[in-house]
Amino acid sequence: MDSCDLGNQKSSGINWLFNRKKLFDLIWLELTELECPVRIINGMPDHVHVLFLQNPEKTITDIVKQIKGSSSHFINREELILEKFAWQTGFAAFSVSESQLDIVYNYIKNQKHHHLKKNGQDDDFVKLHRLGDK
Repeated sequence: MDSCDLGNQKSSGINWLFNRKKLFDLIWLELTELECPVRIINGMPDHVHVLFLQNPEKTITDIVKQIKGSSSHFINREELILEKFAWQTGFAAFSVSESQLDIVYNYIKNQKHHHLKKNGQDDDFVKLHRLGDK
């Protein structure tokens, strides 16, 4: 499984409550078409986390490029925000072992709770993946 943070948006954010389901449904559909089964998608107005099984015939870079491109096109075509939408350059992706799936799933599921405590910082995500460990 892979856990992927698509990065912050280069905009003031989509009308989150109204449009998040549309965005998440599109990402789910795109990943399904790429043969990458999705466990969960969630996020905040400025970023999205996705837990999915990577298709071994696709690189993570190609998968994220497809997701970011199609979602940007969708958001702009459907005029979900007033200004032109673009994801920031780059992304974060992590392999998740079977023993950690429930932990990562619950972290993604509880995004709102984590961000209320951390003012939008993803310190818990970094700790969860032991990125700060030497």
